[in-house]
Order: sequence, then C-alpha cells, then structure tokens
Amino acid sequence: MQVHCHHEWDVSTARAREIQETLKSRICSSGEVSCVEYVAGIDVSINRFSKTGTAAVVVLKYPEMDIFEVKTFRGQIGFPYVPGLLTFREAPLVLNACRQLTVTPDLVLVDGQGYAHPRRIGLASHLGLCLELPVVGCAKSRLIGEYEEPGENAGCTSVLKDKDEVIGEVVRTKDNVKPLFISVGHKISLVAAVRWTLACCRGYRLPEPTRLAHQAAGGHL
Repeated sequence: MQVHCHHEWDVSTARAREIQETLKSRICSSGEVSCVEYVAGIDVSINRFSKTGTAAVVVLKYPEMDIFEVKTFRGQIGFPYVPGLLTFREAPLVLNACRQLTVTPDLVLVDGQGYAHPRRIGLASHLGLCLELPVVGCAKSRLIGEYEEPGENAGCTSVLKDKDEVIGEVVRTKDNVKPLFISVGHKISLVAAVRWTLACCRGYRLPEPTRLAHQAAGGHL
C-alpha cells in the first residue's frame, strides 16, 4: 500500500505543532463512501516501560467482516508523551504497518481523534492525509469539547462541540455502554462517519475493525 509522507517525524514539540497548523487546511471534511469492499481498522499499543509501540492494521471484507489481512509493526517510541501530539508517537509505526498491506482499503477506522482535536488534526486526520483515503476517528475517550449524554440505546447520538463549533458526535454503539467519540478524519462527512461506524459494529462497543486492530496490537479490552 502506498504511503505519502508530507514531512519529517523526528521533530521537536514546537515543530510538531507547526506541522499540524500547516497541514490542517488540507483536511477534507466532506464526502461519502458509497462502495466499500475492504474496511480497515488501526490501533496502537504503547509499552511505557520499554518505550516501544506496536501498530496494527486489520483489513476486513465488508459487509461480512471476515479478516482479509493483518499487518503489525513494532518499534521504538522517540517522541515524548504530549497531549495533542500523540500522532508523532504513533503515526510512524502505523505507516510502517500500512506499507505492508497488499490491498488498499476503501475506508479506514482509526482508534483515535480526527477533527475533535485542539488544532483539528488528530491521528485519524493526519493518517488520512498520509494514506489519501477516507478515514474516521473513533476515539474511546474525549480529548476536547462538551456534550450531553446520548440515549442509552445503540445508535443514539449527541453533538460534541468546542465552544460553538461542532467537532464530532458522541455515539452509543451498544446498549448501556460508554459511547464513542466520532469525528471526521479525512475525505468523509461527519454524518457518513457516524453511519459507517455503526455499520461496522457487530455487538461490541468498538466497531469490528478497530476492535480487532486493538487485539492485534496487543491491547486489552
């Protein structure tokens, strides 16, 4: 699979913020994904004791959700832990895993933030630019923004806002479990991002692509 790098990764925190500010205008927050044959999930597991991380990319056939391909990459983490800059810790690992894929997915779900980020370019958006694919941010927790708790049934949603700007949706993916925080990554609208997230759920809190990627990366649910 082809990967496009727009900048260097071994940078200072100040330079990382500059890169985010430069790239965020390139993100496309509209679009529909009408035909999906392959959907991918991406997650990263960090071992803070050894300063290593494992990125996993799981490609599934849609709508069967049968596993087609799993690729992982393990490496050293050189960038410090700084909220809002986790991309610079995780993206190099993810991109190395993606380079191993033999098929290009039609849609990618990332365990992380997209537009719902202080500079509007979280991991999902940054990866979208590098992969040039429709990407959805499916975060398990909120980074920024305010919201009202959605209804308790699967499919219930509420708006995630930063001041007066809508930056995502809070989505209940399973009855009576904690919701996910869905935001645009790249090349997809928020409405479509929510719809595809729910379409990829198979009875668990996490959509099947990111659930399996989480397992493949060595994470624990």
